[in-house]
Amino acid sequence: MGRTVVAHRGSGRANDSRGGDVRRTGIFGVIGVVLAAAMVLPARADLPDTVEAIRASVVAVGTYQTTRRPPSVFRGTGFVVGDGQLVATNNHVIPDSLDEANRERLAIFAGRGKAIDMRSVTVVARDPEHDLALLRISGNPLKPLRLGSESGAREGQAIAFTGFPVGMVLGLHHVTHRGIVSAITPIAIPGFGGKDLSPQAVKALRDPYDVYQLDATAYPGSSGSPLYDAATGEVLGVINSVLVKTTKEAALESPSGITYAIPVRFLKALLGRKSG
Repeated sequence: MGRTVVAHRGSGRANDSRGGDVRRTGIFGVIGVVLAAAMVLPARADLPDTVEAIRASVVAVGTYQTTRRPPSVFRGTGFVVGDGQLVATNNHVIPDSLDEANRERLAIFAGRGKAIDMRSVTVVARDPEHDLALLRISGNPLKPLRLGSESGAREGQAIAFTGFPVGMVLGLHHVTHRGIVSAITPIAIPGFGGKDLSPQAVKALRDPYDVYQLDATAYPGSSGSPLYDAATGEVLGVINSVLVKTTKEAALESPSGITYAIPVRFLKALLGRKSG
């Protein structure tokens, strides 16, 4: 039998033969949609506060030479960790050599805009396998970021990262990108044949580990930026495309434009080795 609907004049309601209240169901449905939408707003509303809280801990990493024009050159991004006198970044951000004869030195640049606090740094630990490095800064400690748990991020988790894309072009002005963790995927995948495997990919396949694939775009100067939970600011990983693209995407004719990050557990391990 078909369902019958009986309208009651003056009541504004329509009851079906099963005794349901169509209008009330409709109202509850609308309320449910509104509540569902409201549930995602706090995470979005928190991001500006999160960025404001973490921004002072994100620094540019580069070199300084008084006789050079410009004297400061940004090579990537880093962020303060540990006791406030350590900066984490990518290993590839550190130059292979410095022009010490002309007093070129490794430095970090804290602050914002024209209020620049330049500090000389020394390399205290390196992890080429995961493309991570730790620098010790001179002077008073800076505000460190809180590192997340070793269990890491989840697929679909809302994330953001803050750094200095395209280096000196935009100056010392923090830039933030937001997105989600699109996938947790191996650092390298077997190619269709030996010709598709670069030396880096072969090495990665011997000791594979997972990295985070993101749906937000990072640029060269973003290397070393903290990947963090958009709502809490806890560091989940370190932005890195250089290492991953030379392993995971070795068979591609051109870069995919996908952004990757090294999970924070490897940074925590490096901190442990440095203090051990």
